[in-house]
Amino acid sequence: MAFAAEREIKGTSLRPSSVVDGVYDNIYHRLMSLEITPGARIPIDVLAREIGVSQTPIREALSRLEREGLVRKEHLVGYSAAPQWTKKQFQDLYAFRLLVEPEGARLAAINMTPEALQQLENSAADMGNGDMPVDRNTRYSRFARADAHFHDAILKIAGNDVIRNTLSNQHVHLHIFRLMFHTRVTQEALEEHENLLIAFRSGDPQAAFDAMRIHIERSRDRLLSAFE
Repeated sequence: MAFAAEREIKGTSLRPSSVVDGVYDNIYHRLMSLEITPGARIPIDVLAREIGVSQTPIREALSRLEREGLVRKEHLVGYSAAPQWTKKQFQDLYAFRLLVEPEGARLAAINMTPEALQQLENSAADMGNGDMPVDRNTRYSRFARADAHFHDAILKIAGNDVIRNTLSNQHVHLHIFRLMFHTRVTQEALEEHENLLIAFRSGDPQAAFDAMRIHIERSRDRLLSAFE
């Protein structure tokens, strides 16, 4: 059997149950760092040879990435990396975020409990963990995932499932981090998240609303240069 023994992925020993996760991480990091460029075809056989596994975990990982909107599958063509957002898509999405996420932060401040706040603190700490022994591309793509979790956790606390599910289905944070690879994006986001946490710690709904609005506006302004 292909998975009867431990497999090696980029020099990392993986037990059978971890093979798909390892393949998923490998392809995810390539997509987020634009090593696999937007719109490029993703040949399963080539990836299988490069990573050193059979085609089965490649297909399973690509199926997961398709659900997240990072890859697309076409009949008789196969998989390809999702295209970058257009400027119009970007502007529309940020206009929508400004309508709903500040309100989500306000509701989260109202509903905040010590346990929920601790979860947010842990999520923020995970984003700030830049000393992990990984390369710059991997650190950046992990930050994108952690950023998505942080924002989703706020909306979960807010308790409005319509807002949360709508934004989740857009996979906002994974797509915005594919627009521009830059440490400024991560550092400034960390500072803005801390302002959100200050508002949550103080139990101030209006401060949370304002901090989220400013965060989204600044995120929009940082990333607009990707379309120049």
